[in-house]
Order: sequence, then structure tokens, then C-alpha cells
Amino acid sequence: MVSDRVGDFIIRLQNAGMVGKANVSLPYSAYLESVAKKLRELGYVANVDTDTKAKGGKSLEVTLAFDERGKSKIHGVKRISKPGRRLYTSSKEAHGVKNGMGARIISTPKGILSDSEARKVRAGGENLFEIW
Repeated sequence: MVSDRVGDFIIRLQNAGMVGKANVSLPYSAYLESVAKKLRELGYVANVDTDTKAKGGKSLEVTLAFDERGKSKIHGVKRISKPGRRLYTSSKEAHGVKNGMGARIISTPKGILSDSEARKVRAGGENLFEIW
């Protein structure tokens, strides 16, 4: 059992992109589905589906996005807030990643937002991870 689902999720996406694998299957959770949908909006993920297994469990099927050269759009990830140490930020401190080439994903009371969306709606929250 994994204690850090978000950390496991982003590392699985990064590893799949590094070896050129297009699909990633994960245990389902509504929280991970909302994070995956936000990554789809940002263009790092091509598709997000849920699949019901024969035993009654659900899984989250994520299809990675690739550029015209066949490289994954996910070049790197960095987990910020961890289960042992939660880190929070205000909307004013939610700055960009890699000079605007990446995104910071923040869990706010208004849902999962990127750093630019959090600044627009003036919502702070837990810094989940950076992706570029």
C-alpha cells in the first residue's frame, strides 16, 4: 500500500513518459482523478478515463500527451507537500515554474488549480507538486 498517492501518481506519469509508454493504469480515487483532469487541461495528459475491473474495483486510466517528435510533454516533476510535511501557500506566493514553462498544482478550497488560476481567483492552499 502506498501512503503518498499523489507522489506515486506523478512519478508513475514521469516514468511512463521517460520510457515512451502511452498509458498508465492507477488505483482509482476521486482526488487523483481531479488532479489528472487538471493535467489534461494544462496539456500534459491527453486523456483520463475510469475503468471498472471484474472484481468490482475501479482504476484510473491516464493517456500521456506527446509532442511532434514523440517525446513526452512531462519533462520533470517535483513533489512539494509530502505526507510528513504539508506546505501551504497564499495566492500571492503562488509563483510560476521554470519561467512559465511549467505549472504548480495547488489544492485549494475551490478545487485543484494551477498557480496562474490560483492567482486569478485569489485562492491559496496546499502546494502539491511542480510539473514542467
